[in-house]
Amino acid sequence: MFGQNTANRYRLVLFSVISFALIFLDHRFDFMDPVRFTLSVVTAPVQYVANIPAQVASWSHSSVRSRSELEEENARLQSEVLVLKRRVQKLASTVAENTRLKELMNASDLVDDEVLIGEIIGVDPDPYRHEAIVNKGAGDAVFVGQAVLDAEGLMGQVIEVGPFSSRVLLISDISHGIPVHVNRNGVRAIAVGSGKLDQLKLIHVPDTADIVRGDLLVSSGLGGRFPKGYPVGVVTMVEHDPGQPFALVDAKPMANLDRSRHVLLVFSEESRKLIPLLSGVEAAQQDPAQSAPADPDAAETEGSDETPAANQEAADGE
Repeated sequence: MFGQNTANRYRLVLFSVISFALIFLDHRFDFMDPVRFTLSVVTAPVQYVANIPAQVASWSHSSVRSRSELEEENARLQSEVLVLKRRVQKLASTVAENTRLKELMNASDLVDDEVLIGEIIGVDPDPYRHEAIVNKGAGDAVFVGQAVLDAEGLMGQVIEVGPFSSRVLLISDISHGIPVHVNRNGVRAIAVGSGKLDQLKLIHVPDTADIVRGDLLVSSGLGGRFPKGYPVGVVTMVEHDPGQPFALVDAKPMANLDRSRHVLLVFSEESRKLIPLLSGVEAAQQDPAQSAPADPDAAETEGSDETPAANQEAADGE
């Protein structure tokens, strides 16, 4: 027993000396690099096998999830998708609006008269009245009878002015009429609204008039309401009846009456000069007493008690 313990000690000392010798040689001369490489190849499978439990635990934690967590994440992702879709739609709307504004600005460059850009903020809900409301009023020097255009052509005229907004009568309204002439040859006509946003009618056109389908109609400037030279519509139908003195002519408005959002209000010198005169004539026709010159003697006569009796006698005499 004693001898066996002594032998074990000798072996331990021998192995220690050999280990220190190998460590010294490896440190000084890289003697153990081939051996270390061989041992790493031999022990690699053991290391992979030992790491399997940790990998399984990590995969289970990241892959195996409860049904409620998946439903919550799905709902959150759907909400995010809806928000992103709304942003995309808003972006598309903004791009389209910028495009329309650029077209409108290009149209204003072609107009020689001074213009004011306005926005349509309302339309008349009555299907038989084609009217719109723009966000410009008396504070912006808007006046009754002012021409309104979009990027394509004439839309109508201002019929009522408020402090901050104005009402516009569209050219498609059945009560609206505008003097026009054919851009090709100058034939004059009157374009009236048909009650449809995509149709105008030319009235009192002689059956022999040189008007064909595709002719461009522009404002003639007659009457003073509209400046001349602005596109109004394109002829879409011409019918000649030998038994009738007038031809049936339809046209399509150039302006996008049902789509335009931004408009141009035209300040032309002709309209500035003629509109007050026209307004004065209309006021005189509606109320002749206001247009009569003031006469103090007549005022005193009208204020006396004898006036009704005198008027009655005059009426009886007549």
